[in-house]
Amino acid sequence: MHEARLLVELAGEAALLLWGLHMVQSGVQRAFGSRLRHALGLALGNPLRAFLAGLGVTAVLQSSTATALMVGSFAAAGAVALAPALAAMLGANVGTALIVQLLSFDVSAVFPALVLVGVVAFRRGQRTRTRDLGRVAIGLGLMLLSLRLMLASMAPVEASPTLRMLLTALADQPLPNLLLAAAISWAAHSSVAGVLFVASLAGSGVASPEAAVAMVLGANLGSALNPLLEAGGDREDPGRLRVPLGNLLNRLGGVAIGLALLPQAVTALQALDPAPARLVANAHLGFNLLTALLTLPLLPALARLLRRLLPDRTAADPAAPRYLDEAALGTPSVALANAAREVLRMADQVEAMLRGSSEAFRDTDRDVAKAAARLDDVIDRLHRAVHAYLGRIPRETLGEEEARRLQEVQAFAIALEHAADVIERDLLRHAAKRQRRDGALDGEALQEVLALHATLQEQLRLAIAVFMLEDAEAARALVRGKEGLREAEREAARRLAEGEGSAAGLLLDAVRDLRRVGAHFALVAHPLLERRGELLSSRLAGDAALAEGEVPEGA
Repeated sequence: MHEARLLVELAGEAALLLWGLHMVQSGVQRAFGSRLRHALGLALGNPLRAFLAGLGVTAVLQSSTATALMVGSFAAAGAVALAPALAAMLGANVGTALIVQLLSFDVSAVFPALVLVGVVAFRRGQRTRTRDLGRVAIGLGLMLLSLRLMLASMAPVEASPTLRMLLTALADQPLPNLLLAAAISWAAHSSVAGVLFVASLAGSGVASPEAAVAMVLGANLGSALNPLLEAGGDREDPGRLRVPLGNLLNRLGGVAIGLALLPQAVTALQALDPAPARLVANAHLGFNLLTALLTLPLLPALARLLRRLLPDRTAADPAAPRYLDEAALGTPSVALANAAREVLRMADQVEAMLRGSSEAFRDTDRDVAKAAARLDDVIDRLHRAVHAYLGRIPRETLGEEEARRLQEVQAFAIALEHAADVIERDLLRHAAKRQRRDGALDGEALQEVLALHATLQEQLRLAIAVFMLEDAEAARALVRGKEGLREAEREAARRLAEGEGSAAGLLLDAVRDLRRVGAHFALVAHPLLERRGELLSSRLAGDAALAEGEVPEGA
């Protein structure tokens, strides 16, 4: 009966530790998730910067698994090279070790203050970010409390003759200890939780130094399985497995070396600091630092091996989503970035439709217009997939910044889908009319239509810059670009009024359609310029009317 009660207590304390860790992660992601991902993306230019970025992001998020999802999405999308992505994972592993270093000191006395401050901030905070940081403080307090309770629960266990006999039998067999810790770390989805549990065992005298160090190796190995298993759900894109598989291979190599040098490692760690909890924390940090030092020079060769083992997938259905990873839905910043990548694919298809429309006006081959029109179906399917994916992101997990980003992704996807409808339904129809009435639009009028197509392609690139980078100058250029489209429409209307014939009528129809497409592109600039106080509500109303196909008075 006593043993059953002890197991329930330990299970509850471990659950409290995991819940505190979850609160810290969710609070940080809600407060800074998008900024952390943006900073990580900028740093993935070379292995050294990537290593430091992975370390920093993981130290803040307290989860190498969340960092792995971010880095994996960058690498799978082709946004970064594989070697820097693997370097970021080495940094992420060191980041988790620094967290354990901090928590291994006797700071349990501060948990009441952390919980108190966190509750006050969460209940009384006026801003969303203040409440999110309150959640972080509560989570840290709960983690410290759980560690303190674990040590108290394990104290009587040390005196158990049966347990002492069992641990003595396993003391010189590191492999069972390693596998046990790997299972615990995998189940907890966190090497931090796994290593802290090992530290509690060592601190209470239940685990010998040799067994504790072997369990540290297992905790590192177990936590590397989670990103690999979560990325493995997308069998159509084996490239998504490269980063997590590379991270697992790095840790397997480190574990093999650690097992071979286990007696020497234990002696060195005891000489550095014999306190059990500190020994475990130092073993965790030493393992990850040495693994990083040994592996960093080998990353280019490892990247080549991974690309050979997991080649890029062959060309597939262009309307099938590529980046909407279901496993990332629990990490809002990663899920939103995945959706943004898919929206960029929509933008690529819209640009291809504009090029096809330009060719259709220039050429007499009717198949060009038909091919461009078929791309509208691709865009429609991608839009539906993005909309459904965003709908599955739990709204309660979103911070203020992430909720705004979700609305921006949705708005840009809708704008692109509407722009594609205008091109397919109206602009390409006028191109086909021009082909049937060869010569009805040529010379100066034709060159004007082609120039406006080129302008709209540039407008689309500006809209992407606003969408991805919140580039204020690009947003201003989008708004200014609408003035040029208005002037082109006025000029076409003037020529029709002066009786220049059917060519002027076809020109006016084409210019109006192009202007409507440009209005949809420009809508992406409105939220940014509104936040900066640079856009008038009356202008917004006019643009909205234009996007629906109406021409405001005086335009």
